[in-house]
Amino acid sequence: MNIGIIGLGDMGKLYAKAFAKAGYTVCGCDLPENMHRLAEEMEPFGIKIIEHGSDVARSCDLVVYSVEADRLADVVAAYGPSTKYGAIVAGQTSVKHPEIAIFEKHLPADAQIITFHAMHGPGFEPKGQKLILIKHRAGEAAYKRMMELFTAVETDIVEIADYHEHDKIVADTQAVTHVGFESMGTAWKEAGFFPWDNGSYIGGIDNVKILTTLRIFSYKAHVYAGLAILNPYARQQVKRYAISESELFKLMIKEEEKAFRDRLYRARDFVFHESRKPIMLNDKVMREFSLGQNAETRKPNSHLSILSMVDAWYHLGVNPYDNLICQTPPFRLRLGIAEYLFKNEELLEESIETALYDKTIRGDDLEFHSAVREWSAIIGYGDMEGYKKHFNDVQAFFKDRLEDGKKQSAELIRRLMME
Repeated sequence: MNIGIIGLGDMGKLYAKAFAKAGYTVCGCDLPENMHRLAEEMEPFGIKIIEHGSDVARSCDLVVYSVEADRLADVVAAYGPSTKYGAIVAGQTSVKHPEIAIFEKHLPADAQIITFHAMHGPGFEPKGQKLILIKHRAGEAAYKRMMELFTAVETDIVEIADYHEHDKIVADTQAVTHVGFESMGTAWKEAGFFPWDNGSYIGGIDNVKILTTLRIFSYKAHVYAGLAILNPYARQQVKRYAISESELFKLMIKEEEKAFRDRLYRARDFVFHESRKPIMLNDKVMREFSLGQNAETRKPNSHLSILSMVDAWYHLGVNPYDNLICQTPPFRLRLGIAEYLFKNEELLEESIETALYDKTIRGDDLEFHSAVREWSAIIGYGDMEGYKKHFNDVQAFFKDRLEDGKKQSAELIRRLMME
């Protein structure tokens, strides 16, 4: 099977190299200004760089579109009609509703659509990583070839029959997860401090929160913007997260302890029911990964971001453990720290008391509340450019620690996954 990849950015290159290493014949194309650099980079892998996308589409048995979500329509419109008769066509976007609509509009009727979603970023090799495979319009022989391809590159294949179901799960595992961490980063930026220098953000859970936030902001804004704005289920779930956060924050500032406790206990009993198989993050490992220096200065934290997520899952009727089939490292870590907090009676009690009565952290919680509102509004309006600008502003604030955070978070993920 000859494979052509249209769009050789970070993920396109990653999979082109993986396919070539597995013994497949691979070619690809990208923007004209990148041709010379890509030709040099890909030559050792035997990957041929072709000038025109139409030539890639015409000659390959499998054509993978690996371009930004907001550019996909233009690219497929330009090259899709040239698709080789009976070829398989796939996309690498994280939201499949618009992708499938674009393919159906611009591809020949004989093209077979079997799309996929790699549940990891370019910092991880495909081997051992979860990959979602979705057969939309194809015969069994074509689907078997795709299964063989991803088996050859040693991905952990998860088959989902329908792209609607994929997008519902991804709204939770990616869009809402990212908004939670992006809101933390925004709150710290607006408060004007780095969390590792603040006693309220020292300890196992907070090490995970900080490193995951830095990890997210170390990547490109368009990836997260597309996930949140183009997914029809994401707006609903992000809005619910914002409502949960706002309602909990109101109970906190009014110090309505009984209503606050009752609400959190209801959410705990639903999400962390004894029938769920726990993740069980290792506390010792989490405590090792700190960007700060003085662990002895730790202060209690309300963990409003985590309380809000669990409350939102409850109100949405979502069982996050079911969604682990489409897990990403940030989602698994987020569910893991939520589980850790809600199953540790002493820590949960500390969090509740701090949320209700500790005025020293109320300013931080206010900044977080404002940040969640901002992100929810941007996503609700479908403001792609506003999302990117908001993201890039926070990214610039943390720029000096992003690379270190990315490396440490990768090691943290590796260690916790081994436990």
